[in-house]
Amino acid sequence: MKKIQSLILILTISFFSIQCGSTKKDFTIWIGGSPEEVDFWASIVSQFNNQRGYNLKLIRQPTYTDQRRQGLVISLESKQPDPDLFLMDVVWINQFIRSGWLQPFTPYVTKSKFSTDIFFKGILNTVDKLNDTLYALPVFLDVGLFYYRKDLLEKFGFNNPPKTWDELVDQCKKITPAEKKNNLNFNGFDWQGAQYEGLVCDFLEFIASNGGGILQNGKINLDTPENLKALRFMHDLIYKYKISPPNTYTEMKEEEVRRAFQSGNAIFERNWSYAWKLHQSKDSPVRGKVGLTLLPHFIDHNSVSTLGGWHIGMSKYSDEKNEAWDFIQYVTSYKVQKQLLLKVGWNPGRKDIYSDSLLLKQIPRLKILYEAFKHTVARPTIPYYPQLSEVIQRYVNDCLANKIKPAYALKQMQNHINELEKFYAAK
Repeated sequence: MKKIQSLILILTISFFSIQCGSTKKDFTIWIGGSPEEVDFWASIVSQFNNQRGYNLKLIRQPTYTDQRRQGLVISLESKQPDPDLFLMDVVWINQFIRSGWLQPFTPYVTKSKFSTDIFFKGILNTVDKLNDTLYALPVFLDVGLFYYRKDLLEKFGFNNPPKTWDELVDQCKKITPAEKKNNLNFNGFDWQGAQYEGLVCDFLEFIASNGGGILQNGKINLDTPENLKALRFMHDLIYKYKISPPNTYTEMKEEEVRRAFQSGNAIFERNWSYAWKLHQSKDSPVRGKVGLTLLPHFIDHNSVSTLGGWHIGMSKYSDEKNEAWDFIQYVTSYKVQKQLLLKVGWNPGRKDIYSDSLLLKQIPRLKILYEAFKHTVARPTIPYYPQLSEVIQRYVNDCLANKIKPAYALKQMQNHINELEKFYAAK
């Protein structure tokens, strides 16, 4: 009997010794998106745990961006210890910082000698920092890009895609009527004009490519000559030049634009980087016929692309901050960022991958992406951005629907924004 009791005691001590010394505490990362993307992230988490001896758990979020944001806001507002880590859409970051939900990275960067030089400096300064304090890091970058039909340009004697908006109009005027004889659904240029967030991104690219903008010298200023010329051009693409379809302002979001172009119904397309892979798929009617370049610009100005993508953040309420920082270093490492590119087609947050000679041979579009990331414009990083976005969407869309004139649209936007600024200044 004594031998049995002694054996039980030894086994019990051994069990608790193993439990106390074998693994570190659990911590979590919340990830959403497509099933393919979440499965890939699960493999990254598994690699990390196996290599580092951690117990990081991936918690699946919904596919849709708004639902992902809502879930995070609920948890962070209630100061829950989970999630420790999460991905943020680029337009959420400023609100999360100002709400006091994000753990600053600066002390960890200093302590671990982690170099931020591997990232695009302009993106870090514009999006991931506030008052010189770093709160997030880019994991996946995205930008607006310009897709074109190489075969049609060659057929009609154009050696290069348009660099300016005037050149785009000229090429469309020559190609569209001829192609429309055999395809009544054919258009010159498809872009996102429906009333949703994508319209703000397109609007920002048009105005910035004319030297305009939304936020200037720290203040929202929309009613400017530069913005007026750009908005009038957006309107004229549909009504004056007739190279963009009438359903631009009713239906055209990313997928509607992508499907129209991929079906062979347009010469040019503005879309995000995800469309490239789909255009080159085996069942794509335009496979092998598509080129990729920077968006056009107005004369005497430069090409500009709206910045998109996902950045990693750490909760201020995390109870495993050191472990969380280890994963942030892991997921932004060259090895993992390269996996993100090759396995799921995500554009890395690290800039050094875009100069990898072997990758450039395998994926030539990295050169275009690198140039685009050097000329990005971010949507305003202000606490009331969601309300600002709604105002811009409404009035720009009304202008595209020919309900109001461009000048009136800008004046009304500015009036509403002035009221918003007063409201938030008084809070």
